[in-house]
Amino acid sequence: MFEQGRESHIEIFERTRRGSEGHCRLWDQCVRRCRSAKGSARFSQHRLLGKQDYLRIQKDETNWGTFTRQPREHRRLMSRINKNVILALLTLTSSAFLLFQLYYYKHYLSAKNGAGLSKSKGSQIGFDSIQWRAVKKFIMLTSSQNVPVFLIDPLILELINKNFEQVKNTSHGSASECKFLCVPRDFTAFALQYHLWKNEEGWFRIAENMGFQCLKIESKDPRLDGIDSLSGTEIPLHYICKLAAHAIHLVVFHERSGNYLWHGHLRLKGHIDRKFVPFRKLQFGRYPGAFDRPELQQVTVDGLVLLIPKDPVHFLEEVPHSRFIECRYKEARAFFQQYLDDNTVEAVAFRKSAKELLQLAARTLKKLGVRFWLSSGTCLGTCSPSLHCAGLSL
Repeated sequence: MFEQGRESHIEIFERTRRGSEGHCRLWDQCVRRCRSAKGSARFSQHRLLGKQDYLRIQKDETNWGTFTRQPREHRRLMSRINKNVILALLTLTSSAFLLFQLYYYKHYLSAKNGAGLSKSKGSQIGFDSIQWRAVKKFIMLTSSQNVPVFLIDPLILELINKNFEQVKNTSHGSASECKFLCVPRDFTAFALQYHLWKNEEGWFRIAENMGFQCLKIESKDPRLDGIDSLSGTEIPLHYICKLAAHAIHLVVFHERSGNYLWHGHLRLKGHIDRKFVPFRKLQFGRYPGAFDRPELQQVTVDGLVLLIPKDPVHFLEEVPHSRFIECRYKEARAFFQQYLDDNTVEAVAFRKSAKELLQLAARTLKKLGVRFWLSSGTCLGTCSPSLHCAGLSL
């Protein structure tokens, strides 16, 4: 049995050897045919490959395999591509990290540095910020021209109100750190009563000489809409004066009958540069507004003497509810053209008494903290009480 197994192994070996010799003969025939076809593209392609591009590997004791190596140019190209891919990935990663650093600096570190709340003694922190320098220049400008502007910026007024005792006890020039005017923001809002402004054109020219870029917003005076001869007269509503990256928004208040102050809508006309400042971030001017006439007081804020409302809390409460709806004078005139207005002595006296009653009711309810509104009646449609109505509806 052992002998039979040995013979079978010998037979297998002989068959394998004969098969390998057959394969070798076939390979030699193929080579001879390739050499005979000298014009063949396949033969020329084989000739381009050098000895170093072939690799013979022994699979087992009897079989040898021939493998073609990649050309050197192909290997160099692949190596160059790999290097370029790695370089691109490194560049992309470093750019993303740089953008993250810029974002972190803008939204976190600059906010902390802008507030200037360091506790070091004797040092002046934050007074080199663009916000403080712009406000200082603006106050110098208005003081030299005797323009009585007062601060109405909600953000700064809120900070002053929270620290009012500290602000009240601060004298001019004694501030060691900038706590209020250096808060990061795009605008600082001031207001002016227009009837107290004496030299408007001269102020505008001096502001530009001091380095401000100023924009003036004008519109029609709504108080004259009922007078045909004066209708269309334009009045200044807003000034925006930019110094470097910060802008001063000067809101022009106008007196209205009823002893309140009114400011107009900041409407951009066609010739105005929309990129002058980020207009959408303005606190005032999105719509017309009406405010009680404020009493003013003088305070020192971050080393600068400013005027602010004597009751900042009341002013801040008015801001979100200050939207003013103008009476529709054209519709009212059309109504009285169809239904003749009563201009008798009785009618004039009634309108006067009705307005006085409405003002008294408004003052009383406001003192009591009761919010009210016009619910119906001719005050909503004809801009004045009518003699046909026996009373006022609140």
